[in-house]
Amino acid sequence: MWFSHKQEKVTQHNTTQTLASLLTNGIDVSINELIQYQTKTSLINLAAKKDLHGKMSGNYLARSKGRGMEFDEVRHYQTGDDIRAIDWRVTARTGITHTKVFREEVERPVLIATDLSDNMMFGSQLLFKSVQASHLAALVAWHAKERGDRVGGIVFNQQKHTELKPRSRQQGVLHYLYSLSNIHQNTSEALFNSTENTSNNQNLAQQSFDENCGRIRQLAKPGSLVYLITDGNHLSQESLRHLTNISRHCELVICLITDPLETELPKSNKKINVAVTDGTNKQQLLIGDKNLAQKYKQQAQALTQTKEALLTKAGARILHFSAGTALETQLKNGITSWTR
Repeated sequence: MWFSHKQEKVTQHNTTQTLASLLTNGIDVSINELIQYQTKTSLINLAAKKDLHGKMSGNYLARSKGRGMEFDEVRHYQTGDDIRAIDWRVTARTGITHTKVFREEVERPVLIATDLSDNMMFGSQLLFKSVQASHLAALVAWHAKERGDRVGGIVFNQQKHTELKPRSRQQGVLHYLYSLSNIHQNTSEALFNSTENTSNNQNLAQQSFDENCGRIRQLAKPGSLVYLITDGNHLSQESLRHLTNISRHCELVICLITDPLETELPKSNKKINVAVTDGTNKQQLLIGDKNLAQKYKQQAQALTQTKEALLTKAGARILHFSAGTALETQLKNGITSWTR
């Protein structure tokens, strides 16, 4: 946004206050800023949205019925039913043999895959997309731990990845948070010292994204809840193939992180020529041109709709988050519907 000098001062002050409350500078990721989400787990709900097919022990009721711990109903006795489950009171009252039916309890690992590639190291207002992705991953991890789930997953960029098998209790969460911080620092350092041209970096990031979607597929056991946190800029037929396979046996949620500058140009009462670059190519943009702003916004919306269509076809549930607003604010104000 383009403001008057007074408005700009107010905006900068508000941004500084928000960053201070989040314990971040908006560019780097520290353990302290991720640990604070332990107190914000009420903001989300990880209740299962589809049938679970995991091991028969845990905190979630399966849709199937069997010999479990949670009573479900009484029905007529059928050949093959366990005689230990016969409900003698109902049988005596009706004169017909009835048996109790229970629901199985299902254990559900929560796998979080966080994309911290070069394309995530961008932010125009409050946070880098990579920082917002890390905050979201921390919130999901702490909430899963509170529910008694095992937490694991993958943290990756185009140079390296860390794979974490699901663990229970706080140890699993902290292990994941340290991986977020370490990989994020690795991405920053690699980006700063990189001598590769943009084209090579894009190809490397594309290959890495495909490979890590394959790793998620291998790690995700049937019945898992899988979160992929990314901007979706490197979706391909290969990665979509892996995601489709995951959604057949697991609940797959894709969290798309965007920056405000990726959705629309800054507003200005005056026409201003600004230079933009991707690190290699340069071009001029005329800020304040209504026709250009409208065209830019329409192209951004079309790109988002294309991503959504591909991911929906792959069987994923999609949630949108902005890097320009604090995560807690978005969830409290209903900007993002977590349970839809």
